[in-house]
Amino acid sequence: MDRKQVSSLIRATIFVRDLERAARFYAALGFDQVYWEGVLTDPSASTILGFADHGPLAIRIVKSGGPNFGMIGLFGIDPALAPVAPPMRQGPAQIGEVALVFYVRDIRATLSALRDAGATWSPEPELFRMAHRAQLEVCLRDCDGVLLNLVETDPAEQERTGREGS
Repeated sequence: MDRKQVSSLIRATIFVRDLERAARFYAALGFDQVYWEGVLTDPSASTILGFADHGPLAIRIVKSGGPNFGMIGLFGIDPALAPVAPPMRQGPAQIGEVALVFYVRDIRATLSALRDAGATWSPEPELFRMAHRAQLEVCLRDCDGVLLNLVETDPAEQERTGREGS
């Protein structure tokens, strides 16, 4: 029996400046179900993240329904640990940056909701053309400057198992 050695991506974790503000932003994107919420007080959490000292981590892991993968973990680091807060990224993609990609049914309505929830950079959608399809897409930044890419296509396409374009 062939068994996978690695799972699908379970969640992206974002270390945020303001947990409540970030939770509102991602709820506007449809991540409004709480998978787990709490405060990690065991020193192992700080050690895993590379801190020499210990401080509690406030966490809210959110999902948009369905199975427990594709979730977003929002982590607030105790300021006593003096986490480095890089300047908030702005504008277009930067080398070494990761973008969170989401399929959305209505890109304009979703973009409007995210702007209302604190998107920090959000140009207008563009028709993205490939040999096998075309759809509206846009990149934007969340309330912490994290890059997102919205693709206007039926979210059910995430359940397909074959190669795109075949």
